[in-house]
Amino acid sequence: MAQIIINNGKVVSGRNISITNGKITVDGKRIDVDENDKVINISVQGDVESINVDACEKVEITGNAKTVKTTSGDVLCQDVQGNVTTTSGDIDCNDVIGSVNTVSGDVIIANGINGPVKTVSGDIYKR
Repeated sequence: MAQIIINNGKVVSGRNISITNGKITVDGKRIDVDENDKVINISVQGDVESINVDACEKVEITGNAKTVKTTSGDVLCQDVQGNVTTTSGDIDCNDVIGSVNTVSGDVIIANGINGPVKTVSGDIYKR
């Protein structure tokens, strides 16, 4: 089970992370954060099943993920077993088994992607 650090403070454990309308849930349990926090950053240490975020500044995973999706926010991760999708944000990963999609952001891959890579208004780089 991964250790999840929210805004460099709150630490919880879990495998599925969701942020919807500023409300954070981990494995279906609501996680309270300081109401004054206008920016949400998620740091995951270990492997997770899924991350589904509508808005945050950054999701950083120092482990592997099965699927990662953000509407707004950068994604930094090791290996992804499924797809990585963001509407507005950069994607920086090692290997991706599935596809990588961003509408407005750059894609930076260290090793490889097995599926298609698509960005509307960004660049694709190999590290």
